[in-house]
Amino acid sequence: MKKNILLLLLSVICFVSLSQPLTVKAQEQSPDNEFRVGLEASYAPFNWTQTSPDNGAVPIFGEEGSAYAGGYDVQIAKKIADGLGKELVIVKVQWDGLVPALQSGTIDAVIAGMSPTEERREQIDFTDAYYESDLVVVTRKDSPFADARNLSDLSNAKITAQQSTFHYTVIDQIPDVQKEQAMKDFSAMRTSLASGVIDGYVSERPEGITATGANPDLTMVEFDEGEGFQTNPEDVQVAIGMRQGDPDLERINEIIATISEDERTELMDTAIKEQPAAVEEVPDGETAESDSDEGLLSDFRNILDEYGILFLRGTGLTLFIAVFSTIVGLLIGLLIGIFRSLPSAENPFSRFLQKLVHGLLTIYIEVFRGTPMIVQAMVIYYGTALAFGVSMNRTVAALLIVSINTGAYMSEIVRGGIFAVDKGQTEAAQAIGMTHGQTMIKVVLPQVMRNILPATGNEIIINIKDTAVLSVISVADLFFQGTTAAGTNYQYFQTFTIVGVIYLVLTISATQLLRLVERKMDGPSEYAMLDELNPEE
Repeated sequence: MKKNILLLLLSVICFVSLSQPLTVKAQEQSPDNEFRVGLEASYAPFNWTQTSPDNGAVPIFGEEGSAYAGGYDVQIAKKIADGLGKELVIVKVQWDGLVPALQSGTIDAVIAGMSPTEERREQIDFTDAYYESDLVVVTRKDSPFADARNLSDLSNAKITAQQSTFHYTVIDQIPDVQKEQAMKDFSAMRTSLASGVIDGYVSERPEGITATGANPDLTMVEFDEGEGFQTNPEDVQVAIGMRQGDPDLERINEIIATISEDERTELMDTAIKEQPAAVEEVPDGETAESDSDEGLLSDFRNILDEYGILFLRGTGLTLFIAVFSTIVGLLIGLLIGIFRSLPSAENPFSRFLQKLVHGLLTIYIEVFRGTPMIVQAMVIYYGTALAFGVSMNRTVAALLIVSINTGAYMSEIVRGGIFAVDKGQTEAAQAIGMTHGQTMIKVVLPQVMRNILPATGNEIIINIKDTAVLSVISVADLFFQGTTAAGTNYQYFQTFTIVGVIYLVLTISATQLLRLVERKMDGPSEYAMLDELNPEE
């Protein structure tokens, strides 16, 4: 049985090693010959993810060979990198992580459709604008607000925008608006809009064109001149974010100045046409049929054909993180459980150290059991980079975060398992001269392992699902890849149905495997007597 389990673990590790060839590559400070650009790769037409290098797309760092970034931002980034004489490297980062990633040195610049607002200027510097756009509101065609021409026409509408953007602040200019909670990204807003949770969201015109082109049920509200949102020039501008005091800022401004307005317009028009969700033009008199007309099965097949490799890599990474972290967490829990079961030392100094370590372990357990993993991920990954200048690889950070979080829970599970062992067995072991270590290893722990096996299996299942929160530090797990695909193809129901089925397969498989292990450890339900096995004797 042990050989089978070992073989399974080795298979998982080999699978992840093959599907994630560069995931564990050290993510050190950007080399001098590279220009590392951070973007979401899910904000078409400014940036998106695709699975081929077509139309000048650039490989995404850590996902070379299977994922590429395209869009207006990528084309601008290529011109900047060429002007600097450096190699362009695209790093996919969630929106909330862009500024921390820039400040920590993980990336050299943010080229992600970011506006140079005053709040952001307090944290980072910005170049001159490389694009300027009007604000619009995306709503449903059947909405009573679809024909709005001024802000007053949107009265009583439920409107939202992406969090940490100035788009959310301008909503207050709408009279009697029902301002909804800001949302994480455009994928979440488009889904909420399509399902009727909101009446619309604030966006920029290029994104509005993308959304309405990909989904015929949506429309874009463009206001009459002087009747729209009142904004400052920098609010509707898009600029490149740089670290404060970056010496390359002026050189990049010089490069931006060489890109004419006509060239910028041409680049944006091309990006709108080339984006994966773009609607193909048809000859006059003919009707274009959407993919939805072919049925859900066709949609599922197309999504798997286009993004199947990304889902496969995400599944491998999710499984690897969950299994590895559960094993490490179990070892942490066992060590803590054994230490906390030690009898009090007779030496006063040793007894003081024992209490000190016990106190530190209690703090560790309470902190990691009492705070959400998503907060721990932000603090450990971005906090260590900002405070100590340590830029960790995302996969290494994910393994560390989930392992120590699991260890905190497992320590309490192990403690309960130790208390569940009859005290008389410990006393009997000591009576025959066994030390505390021998008693724990040969008598207590074997029983503890069987007692805590169901809880350990539950932790594996929890970890399979909880890796989804690691998307906040842009770990390319299954959920992150699903979000990327949905943000590009706009087929949210179909994409996340596929992702949900994959998660279900993983958890059911893990459950069945653990039940098999339990049966093997328990042995046969009925035991034959020795004389029944050897009747002739």
